[in-house]
Amino acid sequence: MIVEEIMQSDVAALSPTDTIADAMALMELRKIRHIPIIDKDGHLVGLVTVAKIREATPSIFHANEHPEILKKPLDTIMEKNVITSHPLDFVEETAALFYEHKISCLPVINNRKLVGIVTETDLLRTMIELTGVHQPGSQIEIKVPNISGILSEIAEIIRKRKANILSVLVYPDKQDEQYKILVIRVQLMNPTGLIQDLKEAGHQVLWPNLPGMSI
Repeated sequence: MIVEEIMQSDVAALSPTDTIADAMALMELRKIRHIPIIDKDGHLVGLVTVAKIREATPSIFHANEHPEILKKPLDTIMEKNVITSHPLDFVEETAALFYEHKISCLPVINNRKLVGIVTETDLLRTMIELTGVHQPGSQIEIKVPNISGILSEIAEIIRKRKANILSVLVYPDKQDEQYKILVIRVQLMNPTGLIQDLKEAGHQVLWPNLPGMSI
């Protein structure tokens, strides 16, 4: 999946000469926490966030005493070294940028122009969609040897139960690098029969560990 598929294209942006008050009003109107700052050619030159505004503005109890602060242009408070993404970047790589740099949004740039934005909410929604947790079904976790062909064996067992696979996640077993954990969501409300099939085939089912069914 690429960034273009999950980004918001209708981006609320302002110019460097707009004021802090303008940014606060736009955030309230659009219910957003990030505003890309662009020049007259649509090129990204900065980013203003709720956190930046909070740093720059006085306490709400003293705002009337310092009205001049709200009139300051955004280029006085905006982040200028902005980390960006491209529409054709992979979503996984973009998520890694969020994690590594501890950021809450990524403006999306194409040919130097702002074409979209990706936020933490967009990534969370995408993760929910990719894992299929919003669809009715059951989750099964299986510990398997880290060898080729193992996933196809599991898929064949599921196919014989005529169950659709909604999603598959794979992560290493932290206790033993010779194994990995498969997290499979299947379109079955009662996975008892499938779990029994997996165990009879010699697979170690970690979850669900149903009563009366030893691992």
